[in-house]
Amino acid sequence: MSNTVRYGTPNREYGMKMATMPPEDDGPVWMVNLMKYRDVADYADGRESTISGRDADDAYSPLDSLAAVGARPVFFGNVDQQLLGDEPKWDRIGVVKYPTRKSFIDMQSLPSFQKSHHHKDAGMETTIVIGTQPMPVPEASEGVELIDWADVPHPPTAEDGPVVVMHVIRFNDAAAAHTTPDHMEQYQTAAGKVALGHGVRISGWLAVEDTIIGDGRAWHQVRFNEFPSKAAFMAVVTDPFRLEAQKDHREVAIADTYALIVRASLNDLEASIDS
Repeated sequence: MSNTVRYGTPNREYGMKMATMPPEDDGPVWMVNLMKYRDVADYADGRESTISGRDADDAYSPLDSLAAVGARPVFFGNVDQQLLGDEPKWDRIGVVKYPTRKSFIDMQSLPSFQKSHHHKDAGMETTIVIGTQPMPVPEASEGVELIDWADVPHPPTAEDGPVVVMHVIRFNDAAAAHTTPDHMEQYQTAAGKVALGHGVRISGWLAVEDTIIGDGRAWHQVRFNEFPSKAAFMAVVTDPFRLEAQKDHREVAIADTYALIVRASLNDLEASIDS
């Protein structure tokens, strides 16, 4: 991994831990990428560019390098709306599952990766890349069945299809963040009762190991919840019972967060966790 990049601050301590972890202790890691693009790509060699930062990142597309180390994308999508969190305004979200932490580091030195990395450097204004592990998710209460999306109040349509709502969370109680603080447990129990009636599905909840590239902030969890439509999610957001639980518990529990509505073109996150 490069010691300096223009789009974020590398965490050398975490990088060294990933590179030197004994094989018997190593294993899969899910790297979550939040991406903010430049309006116009800015190549470090000074070449004139008229393409967008997004197009430059598309040219970077490291699929060959990922495959070479046994990694694969398991989630990818464009941000439809940023509900919570100030700057930056994120453009895309990606999650890559690596077979080991060391494989993430090894990829950085591959000729194929280094050959295309200048496109990422040109296109990316800022990014946060977070190493995570799957965490247990709440199970529906006994006797409660998931509702078919055809039967929810706001089913998917051609104009408003499924969305994934991504939450990046830092808790006030860092000591309890390796699980979930009590106030957040109480909130998600209340919110879950509302969301189930609108067809929510949990794609995956991820506990943060550390941030490999970022802006100095620490994060504790990343959650991906899927809804049949944006309208279904907004019905949950505006529900009075959920709003009361938000005030009493969620706002108490959370110190910093992003909440993003993402239109996913790839969502194999749940399958990647189960496999």
